[in-house]
Amino acid sequence: MKKYIITAALSLFSIVSLSAQSKKDAQVSKLYQNYIAIKSALASDDADKTSKAATEFIKTASAIDVKVVSEGNLNVLRKDASAISDARNVAAQRETFLNLSDNMIALTKQFKLSDKPVYVQYCPMADGSWLSDEKQIINPYYGKSMLSCGSIKSEIK
Repeated sequence: MKKYIITAALSLFSIVSLSAQSKKDAQVSKLYQNYIAIKSALASDDADKTSKAATEFIKTASAIDVKVVSEGNLNVLRKDASAISDARNVAAQRETFLNLSDNMIALTKQFKLSDKPVYVQYCPMADGSWLSDEKQIINPYYGKSMLSCGSIKSEIK
């Protein structure tokens, strides 16, 4: 009987662990989707939309458990997103987006954020990279003035 209780307890622990793991990935995946919203808003040269998307990013980052992503990493992400949210012009938002992108690229290499491939794209004019969920280049650093400038640097599966 004791053997069955121990087995049942271990099985329950395994189920709880798996459940927690999928939730962790869901939180980080939502953060990635918020990041994509910021990128898209910058590509459309819309400072207000970018600011709102950055605010959503901050909310999501604040809800992530520090056991999933370290508090230091979350603080850096929130700091960059706050600067983007507070900036009222696209040029200032794009400057900070360089840092946010570098930090998100590092995070993407640690977590599976999407069932689809995640592309690391690069703009030589801005000397900056960004993440995208599609192969097509939609440049957040220059928006409509050079929307298709850039190339795919790598693919994260």
